Amino acid sequence: MNVAASAIGDPIDDLTAGVVPVVEVTTVYRTFEQDIAPVRALRGADLEIGAGEFVAVMGPSGCGKSTLLNIIAGLDVPDEGQVSVAGELLIGKTESELAMMRRHHVGIVFQFFNLLEGMSSLENVLMPALIAGRKRKAAETRARDLLDLLGIGDKSKQSPTSLSGGQRQRLAIARALANEPTLLLADEPTGALDSEGGEEVLELFTRLHSGGQTILLVTHDQPVADAAQRIVHMKDGRVVDDGRRGVGV
Repeated sequence: MNVAASAIGDPIDDLTAGVVPVVEVTTVYRTFEQDIAPVRALRGADLEIGAGEFVAVMGPSGCGKSTLLNIIAGLDVPDEGQVSVAGELLIGKTESELAMMRRHHVGIVFQFFNLLEGMSSLENVLMPALIAGRKRKAAETRARDLLDLLGIGDKSKQSPTSLSGGQRQRLAIARALANEPTLLLADEPTGALDSEGGEEVLELFTRLHSGGQTILLVTHDQPVADAAQRIVHMKDGRVVDDGRRGVGV
């Protein structure tokens, strides 16, 4: 097993065997009520992602791709349809149950990092594991391993404010991996970076995928999507092409 695979952790057996999809979205609808008129963000979206896949979701602004990611993360709730992550049905879960699901199964990388500026880089990666109840010694060992894996081990004592954009996003990815998530979600992860920083982050996602990490990435940028194994296209709140044709796995 390579370094990336070791740092990620072992996938769940049934997921690895392909028995249970990591993500299963079935006929999901989501409408947001606005003052002028309702916004129908999702209109019967369907998506399935297997263990170890690297999937990019593309589409024009307003097509529903970020809403879909938020629903898969349990950060938003659909009006209709079914959603499961790692075999867990999300519909009907309470907020605390959804938070527990995220701790066990989901790591999220945001466009604008969402790092805790008053803490060191190491503490930013430690925090999710400590919240999840892990012992500090084990959590700190993993955090240091992740920082080393992502090429910022020498920045462990520094505040995120002292890091470059690319380094900050690497730190955000390390934090997302702290609890060995079944699924890594990324919403426009290169959107706030220059071209060099963006290339570094994409190379990192490719390495994580080669180590067995399941990744779902949302982007409007074709070169970013091209780093993925499979590209899903959305339009008007639906998946219009699931990207499975001609894909070698």
